[in-house]
Amino acid sequence: METGSTTPARRTPARRPDPTRERPPTASALIRQDLRARITSLAMRPGEPINEKELAAAYGVSRTPVHEAVLKLAEEGLVAIFPQAGTFVARIPFGDLPEALIIRRALEETSARLAAERAGAGALADLDRAMDALRDAAARDDREDFHQADEAFHAGIAMAAGHPGIWRLVQQVKIQVDRFRRLTLPQPGRFERVLVEHRAVRDAIAARDPAGAATRMGAHLDGLLADLGDVAGLNPDYFDAQARPERAPPSTTRTPVP
Repeated sequence: METGSTTPARRTPARRPDPTRERPPTASALIRQDLRARITSLAMRPGEPINEKELAAAYGVSRTPVHEAVLKLAEEGLVAIFPQAGTFVARIPFGDLPEALIIRRALEETSARLAAERAGAGALADLDRAMDALRDAAARDDREDFHQADEAFHAGIAMAAGHPGIWRLVQQVKIQVDRFRRLTLPQPGRFERVLVEHRAVRDAIAARDPAGAATRMGAHLDGLLADLGDVAGLNPDYFDAQARPERAPPSTTRTPVP
């Protein structure tokens, strides 16, 4: 009499999760990213009220991920929460800007110095493409594209240096600086000045001149520090009380939906 096989059936081993595989971002993370971009670009102006219910409807989610995103942005200093009064886009902290600019300068001087020692033809080509994008944006008077091309140029220097992590640190330091920088772009001759200064940094890197590249980068970033008082004086409602004698009341304009 034939009997059934006693050999146990092979089982496919359970697939273990890959710890190196990136998980997709949560709804809260995506909302935080979008709101951060809108705040740092000044699409959402300092003092503007934030209505979590309206934002939840606009994003098509419950209020929970919106609330989580807002709390994280408050930790970054981009949102101000006043109990019994409401939640608002935070004003730019004038007193924090000099320190942030000094830290950024130290990091980017290092990037420029190392880039001059290490940059290859491909890295220089990337910098030239960023320069072309800057010139194109300036010709069209497109401030947003100019800002993005400027970011690409500075990120490219960190890549050329072989230390992209330096740029990630710079991005953390300059969150408030980015809002201030947007206010400098309407200045007469601002585009042209940035182009000249970037060209000087790029040429020093191409010439393998580490000291010159660092010096030119420092001079470029020092221009922002010199502009602080004038820009705050022209845009007092964007800054906190350290930059103006009296705090203006929050705007009554509602938060625009995405």
